[in-house]
Amino acid sequence: MTAKSKQKTTPCHRKRNKSLGVPELIAIALGGMVGGGIFTILGISVALVGVFTPIVIIIGGIIASLAAYSYIKLGVYYKDEGATYSFYKKTFPNSPFAASLIGWWVIFGYISTLALYAYTFASYAISAFSFADSEWARKLVAGFIIAAFALINIWSVKGMGKIEDLMVYTKLVILAMISFVLIHNSQTTIPVLLDSEKDVSILSILMVAAITFVAYEGFELVINAVNEMETPEKNIPRAIYSALFLAVLIYVVISLGAILAIPFEEIIHNKEYALAAGADKVLGHWASGLVVLGALLATSSAISGTVFGASRQMAVIADDGYFPNILTRRTHRIPVFAIISIAALAFSLVLAGSLEIILEFGSVTFLFVSLLMAYANFRIRHLTQSSLIITSLSFAVLLFGTALILYYEFNHQPQQLLFIIALYALLTLAAWLFAKQTWPRRS
Repeated sequence: MTAKSKQKTTPCHRKRNKSLGVPELIAIALGGMVGGGIFTILGISVALVGVFTPIVIIIGGIIASLAAYSYIKLGVYYKDEGATYSFYKKTFPNSPFAASLIGWWVIFGYISTLALYAYTFASYAISAFSFADSEWARKLVAGFIIAAFALINIWSVKGMGKIEDLMVYTKLVILAMISFVLIHNSQTTIPVLLDSEKDVSILSILMVAAITFVAYEGFELVINAVNEMETPEKNIPRAIYSALFLAVLIYVVISLGAILAIPFEEIIHNKEYALAAGADKVLGHWASGLVVLGALLATSSAISGTVFGASRQMAVIADDGYFPNILTRRTHRIPVFAIISIAALAFSLVLAGSLEIILEFGSVTFLFVSLLMAYANFRIRHLTQSSLIITSLSFAVLLFGTALILYYEFNHQPQQLLFIIALYALLTLAAWLFAKQTWPRRS
């Protein structure tokens, strides 16, 4: 059945267990974004564009909002916890390889960001110790926190939701305090920084916005909880747009405080835990401790939300035959084997990869996948009741962003580009092999 033939029918979905309300849904989305956001991208952005970092963050938020438009429209129409994968599969039902491919890409995008969050958590957790620069110490702590939140997600959906609430809304208070302290202890002003800033082109600002797009990855995790929420038609857009607004606000205020209070060389030199190191030297140990607490809460909630959403999407993909069948198994509706697999793969990536490659792979993946979602929404915009202008603008902006990050990699880090291409090639091969197994069933 084609997408057009569904015009007079209502997309089917499972009966929902209404465990999560709007606060929990916002917490899932905001937890996914903020944990991989300002604590990870600040050093990279300051190194490339300096004082223009807040502008980069705002542009990234605009791009993310345009990407979210198609996710929301497709999420409300299909009401499927498979989210990205299911949207593409249902919109293009005669393309099993395309469905398998996007499934593999998006799951490994989640795995890369989960590894990023865990690495950032570990960097801040050990930042006050003598072994703060030990790679193995970071990796072991990262593995521990991944395992801890995998167990929490296996324990209970409602338990996860309440813990997520506590972490996210506590961290918002702490992040607000950090912002106030940094701005109150400003060492310079924006005009002074602008005068001393080297020439930065508009293209460079747009390029950094694309490179750091992974900071907004996480809003789509709300859709993975569609079976656990009330009135998805209202709660999906409410939760996603609210979380995006709050994420932009948090990022801008903290980045502004950081560039005013902390010397750029400190931010760039200690980019894995820039805020903690800078706050310690400028404001003292108490400020550094506050930053570390905020970072630990931010990354913890990001890990929890990502494990929650990605595991459900992996289970849906496995149910269609594009991942091993064991990943479909659920206990009390919780995809236990999918949670364990995602946690294990994320830890493997922490052990094998570098922070920069993980960050850039995540940004490329979610830019490209968001582009495909915009295309899918464009194809059935009459069914999702989407605006032609907004949908077309979303597609154009996301295409431009994808081209920018690839251009940057080609000119500045060709070795990393080759690594990313090789990783995509392996994922594509795996997707093709699993799709091939489903062809006899579809003939």
